[in-house]
Amino acid sequence: MKLLKEFKEFAVKGNVMDMAIGIIIGAAFNKVIDVLAKQVILPPLSLLSDGVNFENKKLVLRDAITDASGTVTATEVAIAYGKLFEVFLDFIIIGFTVFIVVKAMNRLRNKAQDSKDKTVVTPKDIELLSDLKDLMEEQNKLLKANTSS
Repeated sequence: MKLLKEFKEFAVKGNVMDMAIGIIIGAAFNKVIDVLAKQVILPPLSLLSDGVNFENKKLVLRDAITDASGTVTATEVAIAYGKLFEVFLDFIIIGFTVFIVVKAMNRLRNKAQDSKDKTVVTPKDIELLSDLKDLMEEQNKLLKANTSS
């Protein structure tokens, strides 16, 4: 029963929900990046490289061996470096896109947390903390003035 209670407390916390939402959005984001890489970025690169399809590029170490009836007796052994290039390009695109998204989110968060910026509504907790900080600074100035006189 204790284990069930602990699991319930864990599952009800906001972190689990945030993580689940992040995973769902990440899966959808992965599809967008996949299309961006394969359908938008790789075709111009293929055109620049004289129509070479990177996905099919490979270094054949041993050709497939077939017998007289056409049955494959030994499969082809090859290093698919084109697929590696494609996956590496996906990684760079995803990394750069995530960097841009995080940078934009940080800029918005910093703007929202700036209590002096009146163009964005400041969350109440940040506003209260800012007010407390201002009051403490004012009290420190008063204390310094009283102790120096």
